[in-house]
Amino acid sequence: MKIAQIAPLAEAVPPKLYGGTERVVSYLTEELVRLGHDVTLFASGDSETSARLVACSPRALRLDPTVRDPLAHLALMTERVRQHAHQFDILHFHLEHIHLPLFRPMGRKTVTTMHGRLDGAELPELYREFSDMPLISISASQRKPLPFANWVGTVHHGLAREVCPFNPAPRGSYFAFLGRVSPEKGVERAIEIARRANVRLRIAAKIDRGADEEYFNERIAPALTTPDVEFVGEVNEAQKPAFLGNATALLFPIDWPEPFGLAMIEAMSCGTPVIAWRNGAVPEVVEEGRTGFIVESIEQAVAAVGRAASLARSGVRSRFEERFSAARMAQDYLAVYRALGRRRAAIAA
Repeated sequence: MKIAQIAPLAEAVPPKLYGGTERVVSYLTEELVRLGHDVTLFASGDSETSARLVACSPRALRLDPTVRDPLAHLALMTERVRQHAHQFDILHFHLEHIHLPLFRPMGRKTVTTMHGRLDGAELPELYREFSDMPLISISASQRKPLPFANWVGTVHHGLAREVCPFNPAPRGSYFAFLGRVSPEKGVERAIEIARRANVRLRIAAKIDRGADEEYFNERIAPALTTPDVEFVGEVNEAQKPAFLGNATALLFPIDWPEPFGLAMIEAMSCGTPVIAWRNGAVPEVVEEGRTGFIVESIEQAVAAVGRAASLARSGVRSRFEERFSAARMAQDYLAVYRALGRRRAAIAA
């Protein structure tokens, strides 16, 4: 198939530092190329891919201090995709909804993976208007605010098995937090869990300018005075396997309806179990007592910390390979692409 993957421009594909959507786009693109498909990636110019790259900005917008209006780059990218749309069998967008008006006339050859939360008050009217545009959810939980939307599939994220290699014998004697410094990600909960359980915590997280910076300075920094809580900052792709693989468990105490949670499967790939709050897609990803523990209170989380080392890391890794590989993800997307192609052919006949 001739496939266009259209990525956000905030981060490179894959990201140099933090970035979930662009990382998933990278894993999917590389696997589709490996399977022999003709793939073109529309992304920032500092992206790295074995597909054909169409650079739609010189570099990732978040890391470019000269960028004042990100929408200008996104508008230009969507126009470039439109100009070349006839060359592809499927246009796979990862941009949420900015492209919907422009591509409505050719909507049957598009599909959009929704990567973010969908409980915003303004979204129902938008997706009722664009009820003809095919959408893919990344979890069943993500769909709940928009059950009427034109969902054509649910595809859980996957990653290449070598990205976060299996570590059967972690050497860190610590628990890990990986994500972003913000209230909904639960970093305060992670600190409180570690304090009550009397265990070491290492926090690898990015701090967005603005509200998250203020939150870090006011709520998180004062808790970093103890040697048992270490703030690592953002980690890149090369640093992540050691950070996750040497942890006893990943703490994922989210306080929002997380659509998926890529950090959970990155940890599981290393064989590291996950202790996660029962929010969003967590029950779809973590298998209680097998790949981790699902909790609903600080007390339950503290108890899970004490049991984490009893889970077989080989079992965690094997479930990752069965459920969350990039190969499985790519086959799921190909099934959607082919179903849409058959639908177009039936309508044209």
